[in-house]
Amino acid sequence: MSQDVLQTPIDYLKGVGPNRAALLRSELGIHTYQDLIHLFPNRYIDRTQFYKINTLERNNAEVQIIGQITDIKEVGQKRGKRLVATFRDETGKMELVWFRGQKWIRERLKLHTDYVIFGKTNLFNGVFNMPHPDMELKTDFDKSLSSAIQPIYPSTEKLSNRGISNRAMCKLMEHLFLQMGNKFTESLSNEMIEQQALISKKEALLNIHFPKNQNLLARAQFRLKFEELFYIQLQLVYKNLIHKSKIKGFPFETVGTYFNEFYTNHLPFDLTAAQKRVMKEIRVDMGSNAQMNRLLQGDVGSGKTIVAFLSMLIAIDNDFQATLMAPTEILAIQHYNGLKPMCDAIGLKISLLTGSSKTALRKEIHTGLEEGSLHILIGTHAILEDKVQFKNLGLAIIDEQHRFGVAQRSKLWNKNSSPPHVLVMTATPIPRTLAMSVYGDLDISVIDELPPGRKPIKTVHRFDSNRLKVFGFIRDEIKKGRQIYIVYPLINESQKLDFKDLMDGYESIAREFPLPNYQISIVHGQMKPADKDFEMQRFLKGETQIMVATTVIEVGVNVPNASVMIIESAERFGLSQLHQLRGRVGRGADQSYCILMTSHKLGNDSKTRMETMVRSSDGFEIAEVDLKLRGPGDIMGTQQSGVLQLKIANIVQDKELLSLARTWAKNILKEDPKLSLHKHLPIHTTYVQMGKYKNIWNYIS
Repeated sequence: MSQDVLQTPIDYLKGVGPNRAALLRSELGIHTYQDLIHLFPNRYIDRTQFYKINTLERNNAEVQIIGQITDIKEVGQKRGKRLVATFRDETGKMELVWFRGQKWIRERLKLHTDYVIFGKTNLFNGVFNMPHPDMELKTDFDKSLSSAIQPIYPSTEKLSNRGISNRAMCKLMEHLFLQMGNKFTESLSNEMIEQQALISKKEALLNIHFPKNQNLLARAQFRLKFEELFYIQLQLVYKNLIHKSKIKGFPFETVGTYFNEFYTNHLPFDLTAAQKRVMKEIRVDMGSNAQMNRLLQGDVGSGKTIVAFLSMLIAIDNDFQATLMAPTEILAIQHYNGLKPMCDAIGLKISLLTGSSKTALRKEIHTGLEEGSLHILIGTHAILEDKVQFKNLGLAIIDEQHRFGVAQRSKLWNKNSSPPHVLVMTATPIPRTLAMSVYGDLDISVIDELPPGRKPIKTVHRFDSNRLKVFGFIRDEIKKGRQIYIVYPLINESQKLDFKDLMDGYESIAREFPLPNYQISIVHGQMKPADKDFEMQRFLKGETQIMVATTVIEVGVNVPNASVMIIESAERFGLSQLHQLRGRVGRGADQSYCILMTSHKLGNDSKTRMETMVRSSDGFEIAEVDLKLRGPGDIMGTQQSGVLQLKIANIVQDKELLSLARTWAKNILKEDPKLSLHKHLPIHTTYVQMGKYKNIWNYIS
C-alpha cells in the first residue's frame, strides 16, 4: 500500500464525519490515516486470562476472576456507608466494595451465581478487595466476543464528552485496517529484520492495535520501538556525516608558542586524566579538515574552563581569534576574571563585552576584533550583534548551551566566511540516552573526574523542625570565617502554595543574625542588574557573610570562601537544579556542606530526590534518576523538548534499544552513506518520505 494512501485526510474514513474529524484534529493531532495508525494504545486490558483468588499479587494490574457472591452487607464509615460483598472461588475469598450506587447494585446482585468480575485489586488487612468491579454473569460473558486483549487509546475529556469513547476509537481502527486491507509497506531492510528477529511491519501494526496474544503484543511493541528509535538515530548520524563532509573547518595544524608557553610554565595545576583525554579529542577535531561540533559535559567544578582556554590557545597559535559566550552577565564577568590573569601571563589581549559595556569600550573592542589585535572576546548575547565582526574567528565556545536557541547559534556561525570550530559546554550532566537523542549530531566529550584536593560536599536532609540547630551550625561556620548561601524557590507568596517567601525568609534570617555582627546580601530576579551585581560583589569580597537568594545564583558563581548551601523548601526543586545549587559551594579547600530543608509532608518523588542528593554527588547518576522521575521533555526545557515527541518508545525504559538502534544507523551509513544499495531500498524510501511528509516519525528540527 503506497505511502500516499496513508496521507488521506481522516475525514474520509468510515465512521468519521466533519465534526468527529475536527475533534480528532484538535484533541489528538490526527489529520490523516497515517496519524491514526500511529496513535498507539497506552495500555491493554487482558480479558483472555482468569486468575484464582489465592494467586493474586500486590500490583496495579487489572485481573479477571470467576466466582460467586456468598454474602452482602452494608458497612458504616465516616461519611455514609459502603456496600461490601464476599466473593469466593474454590481457592479462597475476597471482597467487592461499592462506595456509591449501593441501593441499585444491591437489588441487582445475585447470590450463589457464577460471575466474571474484572478490575484492580487492593490488599487491606490481609484480604484482597476490588472496588467497583466490572461484573458480568458468566452465561452472558460466554456469549460475548469481547474476551480478548483490549487496547486503551489516549483520550481527552472533550472526546469522551462528545461520545468518542474508547470503543469508538477501536471501531475506527477496525474500519481503517479493513480499508487498507492490512497492506503496509515494509520500512526496514531484510537484514535488520532477520538479525534482530523482528516481525514484519504489517504484523507489528496489526498486533499493536489488535493483539492476538501477549507474545505477539510484546513483539509488535519491540519492532515499532526499534523502528522509531532507528529513524531518529539515522537522521542524527546522517546530519553529523553531512556536517563533516560538507562544512569544512580550519585545520589547526600547529600547537605553537602560546599553548606550549602556558602549558609548561603557567598551568595553575596538573590536568586530570579526563581533562587530558578531552583535550586530545578536541585537538584531533580541530586538526582535521571538518568543522568541530563538540559537546563538552562536565560536572560542576570538573575544570571545563581550563580545557576551553587551552582550546582557544590552539586557535590563536594558528592565527585565529576565539570567543566564549555565556548566558548571563555574572557568568561572563566570572569567565573574564578567571581568564584575564592567564592571558596577561603570556601576553594575549582579552576583552569583555556585555549589555552594559560603555560605548567607548565597545568601539575599542570592535576595532581590535576587526584588526585582529584582540585575541579573545568573552561576552553575553551582545556578541551576536551585527556590529561585532571578527577578523578571523576560529573557535566559538558556548557555555550552558541549553539557554541559547538555534537561531542565536547560527548568528555566531555567520560572523565568518566559513564557520568556526564550535565547542558547547554544559555543567548540567545529560544522561547518555538523552544526549544520544538530543545532541546525537554532536560529538560528545565528558570530563568525569574532579581535580585532586577537592573535598566531597557533605549533604544532609533536615526538616523545618530542626531549624534552630541549623541556625546554630551557621553561626559556627561564620565564626570560622566562612560564608553561607540560603536559597528560596519563590519571590512572591503565592496564595495556593504556602512556601516561605523570600522576603519572609530574609526577615527571619535578619532577626537571627542581626546587624552589626552580621551582614546579609539579598539577590533575586526582580532586581536591576546593577543592584544584583553590587550585592554579588559584596558577597564575593567577603563584606557580607550570608547571601539570601532565589535560584539566580544557580549557574557558575564562584565564591571559594562560601562553604554552606542551605536550600529552603528543597522539595520544590528538580534534582538537576538541586545538584547545580550544591555545586556553588566546595570551591575552596574547606569542608563544605549542603543542607536540604523540607517540610515533613513529602511525596514519593520528593523523598527519592532528597535520598539521591544525600547519597550521591555524581552528576550523571543524579541526571539518570532525574530522567526517570521527570521524563525527557521536562529535562531538556522548552527549546529542545519538541525533539522528543515519541509515539511509542520511551527514552528511559528503552535505553538498550536506543543504543542498538544507533549502532545500526552508524553501521548502515558507514557501509552505504547514500543508502543506494538495493538491500537498503526500504530504508531509503522511508527516509525520503519522512522529509516529504513531516508527520511520519520526523523529530529532528
